[in-house]
Formats: sequence, C-alpha cells, structure tokens
Amino acid sequence: MTTPAPQTPTDSMNVAGAASAAALKTVLITGVSRGLGKALALELAKRGHTVIGCSRTPEKLSSLQSELAAASEKISKNNKHLIMNVDVRSNSSVEELARAVVEKKAVPDIIVNNAGTINRNNRIWEVPVDEFDTVIDTNIKGTANVLRHFIPLMIENKHGIIVNMSSGWGRSAAAQVAPYCASKWAVEGLTRAVAKELPPGMAVVALSPGVVNTEMLQTCFGSSAALYPTPESWAPKAATLILHLTVGDNGASLTV
Repeated sequence: MTTPAPQTPTDSMNVAGAASAAALKTVLITGVSRGLGKALALELAKRGHTVIGCSRTPEKLSSLQSELAAASEKISKNNKHLIMNVDVRSNSSVEELARAVVEKKAVPDIIVNNAGTINRNNRIWEVPVDEFDTVIDTNIKGTANVLRHFIPLMIENKHGIIVNMSSGWGRSAAAQVAPYCASKWAVEGLTRAVAKELPPGMAVVALSPGVVNTEMLQTCFGSSAALYPTPESWAPKAATLILHLTVGDNGASLTV
C-alpha cells in the first residue's frame, strides 16, 4: 500500500477511502478461537468493529463471545458479535454460516480467511496421509469454501475486502513442512486468480502475518518460537493494515 502525493487528481478518492477505512466495519474471521484469529478479533472489537467469528473448537467459543463483548463495551453497548461453530473444511458448514449472516443482515465488509493448520515436522514421504489431507482441506479448501459462499453476498452489496492469510512459506520453502508450504503457495495463486474475477468495488489480497509466536510456530520452532512477537502484540498492526485495505490493493501479496 502506498500513500498518494498531495494535490493529485485522485485526492477526493483518497479522502473518501480514508473515511471509509475509519468507519465501523463488520469483519468475518475464520479460525477465531485462538492465536492470530482470536487476537485480531479482540483488537477489532476493542476498536468498535463487529466481529463474525467461527471455529471448529466449540468449547472455546462461549468464553470468546464474552471476551468480545467486554472488549467492545467501552465503545458500544450494542454487542452484535456473532460467533459460530463452523468447520471450514465442510462446504455445508460454511453454507450454514452464510445463511446465518444473511438472516442477521450482517454481510461482512471484510473477510479474513485465517483458519489454518500445519503438519508435524516430517519429510514429505513420512507425512501421514490423513495429516496431509487435513492441511490441504483446511488451508486451501477451507478458504475456497468461504469464497464460494461469501463472494456472492459481497457482490450483491457491491463492496468487500477479502484477506487470505498466507505465510512466508507461501513465497519461499522449508524442509519438513512441504504440505504447509504447498497449501500456502496455493493460497497465493488462488488469491491472484480470484483478484482477476472480482467486480469493481472489491479486492482480495494474500497477507503473510510475519513470524508470530503461535501454537503452530511452536510445533516447528520449539522453544525458540518464544523469541518472536505474541499474537496480542501483532494484532494492532495487523488490524490497522487490514482496515485500511482498498480496492487498489486487489491481487497484492502483503506482509504485516
């Protein structure tokens, strides 16, 4: 993203874009029960934005609903956050989420496809079949399922920003995480292709969060993961970047 020079013919558009970014948004975040998703959701709620969150771990969702309400209480007494138990790997589960969103008239302005998983460190020929499938089904098919059901709703509203969470390993590679690398390279390619299909008023970007001390990182890095920022310290910068994305960013590969 770049800041335009002053006194250009597009100044009025830039002012409008800034005003829009400052307005309160409805943001859908998948994989919201922990890590980056949870930290981002709480940061957005603290700023007064409405969060639609989903996760396949239902035992964590009730407490998250309370945390979101507490985070947004100082901004607004009107808690409209919607949290649902959804498995993005399941097309029908995502379809159910989309129906609920339509019923509540809460079509998101921004989608963050955050739900993801990684394989245990292993050479590709030693990765169990079911583990490989879980990585692909979550990271690629899960993203596609959300796009399938929510892009039409955004098109109907004539606006929307989609953030597909990528990784540094979606732009490079490392040994023993080949399934994860493959999935995130796919997210990068999927994002660029979808960017060419979206109508005016919409945008999709691939966003690498950088290296953050999450449970996923700990499975790869072990104790050295503690050397990196926590999700809570990452979230303010990520939230600001996401809230200020515009249609001009369509197709971009960005990093927090």
